[in-house]
Amino acid sequence: MPSTIVVRRYLKPPLFLLCLLPFLWVAVRVFEIGGTSLGANPVEAVQDTFGQWGLRLLVITLAMTPLRDWFNAPWLIQLRRMLGLFGFFYVLLHFLTWLLLDQGLYWPGILVDIGKRPFITIGFAALLMLIPLAVTSTNGMMRRLGKRWKSLHRLVYVIVPLGVWHYYWQVKADVREPLIYLTIVVVLLGWRLWKRMPARNTAGWAAARDRIKQ
Repeated sequence: MPSTIVVRRYLKPPLFLLCLLPFLWVAVRVFEIGGTSLGANPVEAVQDTFGQWGLRLLVITLAMTPLRDWFNAPWLIQLRRMLGLFGFFYVLLHFLTWLLLDQGLYWPGILVDIGKRPFITIGFAALLMLIPLAVTSTNGMMRRLGKRWKSLHRLVYVIVPLGVWHYYWQVKADVREPLIYLTIVVVLLGWRLWKRMPARNTAGWAAARDRIKQ
């Protein structure tokens, strides 16, 4: 099992670079380096790339705890914060691309879009819930909030399904990819629910047994 020092020195740096690759991919095509381009609709291509990678990284973040338990790999938790912050980074870039490049900061149109187009409303709600998680991701905030920190960060159980829902409603025809994400998220959340059930059932049976003895 990798030690904390090994994770910090040898696993986190390459993971950081891997998480940065989608941003670099977009940058290369924006500046048409090597003759590459973003196609006929560059704004949509940038927005979709950032949104898809934001969702992927959030799903991977959600998977860290189950993977830790399934493979007896506690060191995986040390990678969770970086993955979550990169997920927030790409979701924020996805939103800013829509806000600045697609809408051009035209606030009347923006407010109408948020109110009338359900997938935008859902995505915006998920982003708003992500912000406090990103802000409180430091060790100092963990110590300051104590038990409230864990309760706050359980919002990810709502945010990720909202992100999948947002993606599902956004795509017009091919919904295979969002359905794959939905399946993964259902498994991850279902596993968490199942993990809690034995303890509850055991406590319930113990209480019932005690009542019978009395």
